[in-house]
Amino acid sequence: MSKYDVVVIGSGPAGYHAAIRAAQLGFSTACIEGDLNKGGKPAFGGTCLNVGCIPSKALLDTSFKYHEAKDGFAVHGINAKDVSIDVPAMIKRKDDVVAQLTGGIGGLFKANGVTAIEGYGKLLAGKKVEVTKADGAVETLEATHVILAAGSKPVEIPPTPLDQNLIVDSTGALEFTAVPKRLGVIGAGVIGLELGSVWSRLGSEVVVLEAMPEFLPMVDKQIGKEAAKIFKKQGLDIRLGCKVTGSSQTKTKVKVTYNDGEKDVEEAFDKLIVAVGRKPRTAGLLADDCGVSADERGFIPVNDLCETGVAGVYAVGDIVRGPMLAHKGMEEGVMVAERIAGKKPTVNYDLVPSVIYTHPEVAWVGKSEEQLKADGVPYEVGVFPFIASGRALAANDAGGMVKMIAHATTDRILGCQIIGANAADLMQEVAIAMEFGGSAEDIGMIMFGHPSLSEGVKEAALALGGHAIHIPNRKKRK
Repeated sequence: MSKYDVVVIGSGPAGYHAAIRAAQLGFSTACIEGDLNKGGKPAFGGTCLNVGCIPSKALLDTSFKYHEAKDGFAVHGINAKDVSIDVPAMIKRKDDVVAQLTGGIGGLFKANGVTAIEGYGKLLAGKKVEVTKADGAVETLEATHVILAAGSKPVEIPPTPLDQNLIVDSTGALEFTAVPKRLGVIGAGVIGLELGSVWSRLGSEVVVLEAMPEFLPMVDKQIGKEAAKIFKKQGLDIRLGCKVTGSSQTKTKVKVTYNDGEKDVEEAFDKLIVAVGRKPRTAGLLADDCGVSADERGFIPVNDLCETGVAGVYAVGDIVRGPMLAHKGMEEGVMVAERIAGKKPTVNYDLVPSVIYTHPEVAWVGKSEEQLKADGVPYEVGVFPFIASGRALAANDAGGMVKMIAHATTDRILGCQIIGANAADLMQEVAIAMEFGGSAEDIGMIMFGHPSLSEGVKEAALALGGHAIHIPNRKKRK
């Protein structure tokens, strides 16, 4: 029986970060991965690199470049006639990007001394791990510490059973070989909007069915309202309060029935994407006598340090509480590895950035105005629209705004929400300031390069105190 200081089950963002950091700290480390890629090799990187974050961004970038060439070049005086999209070539490029990055993780494992093991891991009693390989062979590892990082998978719903042909999940939506003439998307969350945007830009008529009555309820209402307006203008048909009740198929079409709150409606699509969320992949992960169990939703209970109820066993990433975000899992994986080494890092769960990679992007960190109002916290708001940004206008990309919120008394930044070009990168500036307890005045006093989109962050900070230069101020200057 092989023995390691640390055994990590799962090589997604949380798992591979934990494994690499543990090996860097001098621990003998093994990382187990059961999923196989298209080449039949371990799919290092998990959902994010193989069928999630990275491939979807590759398609988002390609589709946006096509959209710009077809519909956005003329305003710059560029004539691009007969622009077309080669969907199989686009899919191949996406696969090439994935292969390069997943291969890179294998290289990082070798460089850091991590032993990569192919197979599905299962936690046994006494911190032993059973590994079942693709050919059915079974081996058992012994560990001083075990880190569970099994990840998540798409949620399926009974009214629309998946066949990965006409009715697909987020994975299947990355493999279309042609542009659907009419595309249905169930779920107006992050995944649904991103995938809907890809195929809408390429020419699909996209209808998004969302059961919730409110659009993007997790986002600041002002930003969500702006996003809805922009996405509608782009051609996304987003229908709220629509509960899907059933579906049927022919050889080439899928019919979806739903209730819109008043009546039953039937719609026909060439393809249907089910994007209603994700759930933990904990089925088969835990032996009955291992001492660790999942709750009724499949999540493994942990404390703020990702410790389970068994000493030396940790759980990180999508299988524990908190948002199912790659970067959140990455930080948890590193934290656990360092705590095993006796260090004392923590993860600041109050500052987990969130991003929707549509165009414009939607990004936020900290509290929204609605959350602060509900909590009774006194606050001030500063907003700067990108239409007032010289850099945004020059780029013909002036949709959206920066919204910054600070404590009314202390001026400490409590939250930032941005919709606009490069919103994810701009928002991160504010996250850094918030991590160090920065105030809106601090940001307002920093010199920003001109012209740049980042000036919008400075102007929003200045607007909090009525000092914005490039827009009229709503409050009296002090």
